[in-house]
Amino acid sequence: MGRRKVKHELISNESVRKVTFRKRKAGLLKKLDELTTLCGVIACAIIFSAYDDQPEIWPSHAEALYVFEELKKLPTRKPGKYMLDQEVFLDTNISKLNLQLEKQKRKNLRLELELTLAKSKSMEGMDLRYLNHIKNLTESIQYLDEMIAFVTTKIEHAENENKDQVLVVLENGLIQQE
Repeated sequence: MGRRKVKHELISNESVRKVTFRKRKAGLLKKLDELTTLCGVIACAIIFSAYDDQPEIWPSHAEALYVFEELKKLPTRKPGKYMLDQEVFLDTNISKLNLQLEKQKRKNLRLELELTLAKSKSMEGMDLRYLNHIKNLTESIQYLDEMIAFVTTKIEHAENENKDQVLVVLENGLIQQE
């Protein structure tokens, strides 16, 4: 026999509500006991109700205090994997956005350099007025050095593999075999 769907609202009949509370509390504590036994985790439960004078503490008062002390020992930044306060949330998002900004700046620099190189017909006859719009020449030089090292490595690798092949580096950066 299947269970019928339960509406999640306050039970209006006081005696039925009390019986339901006792049954569900017993089920919750049983599940908590199974969780601690089967998974080897520490846990406690404190249940306040209008039906009891004192709160019910599971498994015992001393063990509940131990759980709370262990919780207090956790670093303030790592009380749980997914628990974030506003400061941690904002710090995380700011660092992610800063990384995205750096990547976009690098991409923009690369595109500016490619545009500048495309506007000039050859390296010998390069018109230096195109360099005026590049904002950070130090980063541009570093990027060009990296690209030169990359292309040099590719050429050396290709020469070592097949000395018979001649590689031509086109202005757009593609390597083509003749």
